[in-house]
Amino acid sequence: MASTPPPLIFAPKRRLAARRRMLALQARPDAPRYVLADMVEDVLDRLGFLRHAPARALVIGDWTGEMAVALRAQGVVVTQAEPAAGFAEELPYPFGPFDFIASLGTLDTVNDLPGALIHLRAALAPGGLMIASFPGAGCLPALRAAMLAADGERPAARIHPQVDVRAGGQLLQRTGFADPVVDSRALEVRFRSLESLVADLRAQGLGNVLARHGAPLGKAALAKAREAFGGPSLEQFEILTLSGWKK
Repeated sequence: MASTPPPLIFAPKRRLAARRRMLALQARPDAPRYVLADMVEDVLDRLGFLRHAPARALVIGDWTGEMAVALRAQGVVVTQAEPAAGFAEELPYPFGPFDFIASLGTLDTVNDLPGALIHLRAALAPGGLMIASFPGAGCLPALRAAMLAADGERPAARIHPQVDVRAGGQLLQRTGFADPVVDSRALEVRFRSLESLVADLRAQGLGNVLARHGAPLGKAALAKAREAFGGPSLEQFEILTLSGWKK
């Protein structure tokens, strides 16, 4: 009996276009990259704390290349994969096995997250470690409030549904990871205006890629959003990290 396909929450073509636009914007010397930089630093700290010394590693989604550089400096053979270049996280991987896999900033916009985690686990060698970091529940509260104010009594789909710590733990158990660990941390950034926040989101591939998204804001609604957001305003990025082993 055929399994039921996952619901289409995110549009694959919009997701691909958003990541390709991000890579183009990142060519600018002043491009913001603080969200991914925070993930890279955190994952490397965790790897060092666990004293896991992989021989082969797969790094997914790190368009800065910083994690690959750090791992290669430790003698690790690193394979890099990028969704914008055609890497499909919801299909079996064409390479492996790996002693360590890092997935950075991509799993929050896959339609089949359990399937993606299953493929991550399948690509690990026995005793291998997976660490995945991505935006989770609690992200962008100021933007969410501004969009609700702009839409009034008829709110539109503008912010992605997000995974929280409890759901993350259930997913790791469901997909067969051993010794699962899930946690969340806040990264706070101050923005001078709503427009500066939106520009940073686009430059970091964090824009709306929903399959069914709201219509663009009109002038009146945009003015309401600007007023609700204010500025300078503090915004919060909540980073969810999932880790588990393959026994």
